[in-house]
Amino acid sequence: MNRWVGVLVILGGACLMLVGLLIYAGGLNWFGRLPGDIRYESERVHVYVPIVSMVIVSLALSLISLMQRRPHHSLNTLGRLRA
Repeated sequence: MNRWVGVLVILGGACLMLVGLLIYAGGLNWFGRLPGDIRYESERVHVYVPIVSMVIVSLALSLISLMQRRPHHSLNTLGRLRA
């Protein structure tokens, strides 16, 4: 198996640990309370629709996916040039 896969798994785990520590420490209290997130509370009903928060998550995951694809192609190109 390619060594880069192991490096990506380690980096992904480190990022997850960092996000977990931020959540635990309260560093992401603003998340879910952004303008555009819909919240309705009455005596018996609580409705929460985090529209803007999910758009931010979607953009972040798209950027991460894009960054993972680009180095992979450039590394393949370098490997072909060396061989």
